[in-house]
Amino acid sequence: MAKKLSFLSVFFPAYNDEKTIGNLVEKAFQILPSVAQRYEVIVVNDGSIDKTAQVLMNLTQKYQNFRVITHNINRGYGGALKSGFKAAKGDYVFYTDGDGQYDVGELLKLVKRINKGIDLVNGYKIKRGDSLLRIIVGQLYALWVRLFLGIRFADVDCDFRLFRRRILEKITLTYDSGAICAEMLAKIQKNKGVVASVPVHHYPRRYGHSQFFWPKRILMTIRDDLLLWQSKK
Repeated sequence: MAKKLSFLSVFFPAYNDEKTIGNLVEKAFQILPSVAQRYEVIVVNDGSIDKTAQVLMNLTQKYQNFRVITHNINRGYGGALKSGFKAAKGDYVFYTDGDGQYDVGELLKLVKRINKGIDLVNGYKIKRGDSLLRIIVGQLYALWVRLFLGIRFADVDCDFRLFRRRILEKITLTYDSGAICAEMLAKIQKNKGVVASVPVHHYPRRYGHSQFFWPKRILMTIRDDLLLWQSKK
């Protein structure tokens, strides 16, 4: 392993992830001493109505540098990400989803790739571990953001990302919907952020349901993407 990062914040947005979030936090604490001199782990509990809150309470009693940000109502994926970025104190910030579809252990790949000239190391899925419908929708969405928003990234919706704080300080995120990912990448691109891409595994979701693939959430994302497109004209 190369030189350790100075201070790394890791956060997970979570919504009804009682069966997966505990393992993610545990694994994060297992690997972080090998990649960072200082570190913290944060979970944004986005209005979960299952036992996610109880799982997180138990973890706060186990780990000193672990924090929970609680939304009393579900604010949406973008709302959870905004709270996570705001809470993170590190010189580097990593996030991935709380549903267990990514292996937090592959953070090691991102840490090895980042250097002084890189602002963001963005994962891209080796193979998407979803249903055929979700794969098709994902491909259509990726085509949309490339054609209409001009975003040139290997995988727009791979939520496995390691940032330098300096690039986060140059952008302001506004959307509460899933469009926040397109907004984030578009603004990093506009600010001439240097991005590296690293292949990561993506696994089938074993528990619960994605909040993004609700009709209301899809419509909100499309609306916000259109607003983002309008702002670029």
